[in-house]
Amino acid sequence: MGRMRACVFCAMLAACAATAQAQTSPPGEEERRATFPPRVEGQAVLMTISARVMEQDRVESWNEHLRQVTISGRAVEIKLVGANLILAMQFTPYVRRGEGSFLVAQGQIWVSSPDHGVRYHASMQMIPLQFGEPIYFFPLGPVREDSASIEMILTMHLYEGDSEH
Repeated sequence: MGRMRACVFCAMLAACAATAQAQTSPPGEEERRATFPPRVEGQAVLMTISARVMEQDRVESWNEHLRQVTISGRAVEIKLVGANLILAMQFTPYVRRGEGSFLVAQGQIWVSSPDHGVRYHASMQMIPLQFGEPIYFFPLGPVREDSASIEMILTMHLYEGDSEH
């Protein structure tokens, strides 16, 4: 299985950078476009996502950073497409004043291999949310020394217009 993952990532890397670049906005662009009606003020969230692919030798072979403003209940989506791998992630924050906020992380992975055909895996997790606290997410499972991995770090802050976090 570790050998298959390494082959999957080698093929994926050729397509990932171009795909991720096409699907993310330049830094700060989403923040500048964010205008919200008064009824959702205080529920807007600035989500920062750092994703990277680590090869078997723990060398970073690809990374991407995304900053996007969203509102409570609206997902931020990330999609990585490679030669034989598709990874689709949705992160949906739910901001609840005084009751504890949470994040719903949903993932879907399709992997194609000559030996096993197409395999599909889906996951969903509800994570208690503390603003400013990093959340670590591993879509392909725990990091192992004998295989490549995808690592994501999410951090969320209440969006306050033009202020920096």
